[in-house]
Amino acid sequence: MTELADADFEPPNGDFLVVYDESGGAVGCGGWRSHGEDAEMKRVFVRESARRQGLAKRIVAAVEASAAAAGRKRVILETGPLQPEAVAMYGLLGYTAVEPFGYYGAEEGSIHLGKELGSESTVIH
Repeated sequence: MTELADADFEPPNGDFLVVYDESGGAVGCGGWRSHGEDAEMKRVFVRESARRQGLAKRIVAAVEASAAAAGRKRVILETGPLQPEAVAMYGLLGYTAVEPFGYYGAEEGSIHLGKELGSESTVIH
């Protein structure tokens, strides 16, 4: 239900990344858009056929790098309890609870996380 527009992801106020496999098929994506002075991460997704290969972590790292290059100091995101794998991954990558925000800010069960960018940003392996 969150309103999104293509323009939200246009540099320098956002970015959207798509990952392709060897045959040219899209297998993952993720992006960020401005949320005040923060970068709000949106739509991190990996196709089922490409999961369990570390691709989501690499997408998050690329989103963080893009946001940092645009001068953002923090990435925030919203997810839910029906994505326990995502919640666990974000925790492993250093994301912690932040003040609720946005469309789902008052929604029961909504999970709001954030991470300061800098020397501890996710490293791509």
